[in-house]
Amino acid sequence: MVTRVLPYAPEQLFDLVGDVEAYPKFVPWITGMRTWNARVDGAVSTVDAEAQVGFSFLREKFATRVRRDRDALSIDVSLLYGPFKRLANGWRFAPEGDATRVEFVIDFAFKAALLDAMLAANIDKAANKLIACFEDRARQVYGEKA
Repeated sequence: MVTRVLPYAPEQLFDLVGDVEAYPKFVPWITGMRTWNARVDGAVSTVDAEAQVGFSFLREKFATRVRRDRDALSIDVSLLYGPFKRLANGWRFAPEGDATRVEFVIDFAFKAALLDAMLAANIDKAANKLIACFEDRARQVYGEKA
């Protein structure tokens, strides 16, 4: 789990992370995003999203179901298809004084053992880099906060 305290409202960060269509604008390895099957049921919205990712040695597509619960200030992502045996991640946003505590948890395994071993060894680094992308995006969208 990666935890950060950021100087923004929980709802602002929930909206930022929940806007999966914008990811190619600020997450460098996401080169494209397609969404479909959007549904809203009260405070809970769900959308299916296919991400195109590109690294120096890897070009892949994978699809997830993104469940956004505004009342709980949580976002949960589950795998639909792609190069993973399993993929799940979750975001939690909780007020902490004038800021927000963001918790990000990810669990995954690739179908290819070599790829799984390579990336599993770097999961903490990757999770921290992902959170940094969202921190930078929050500054762009909501401004610099003390």
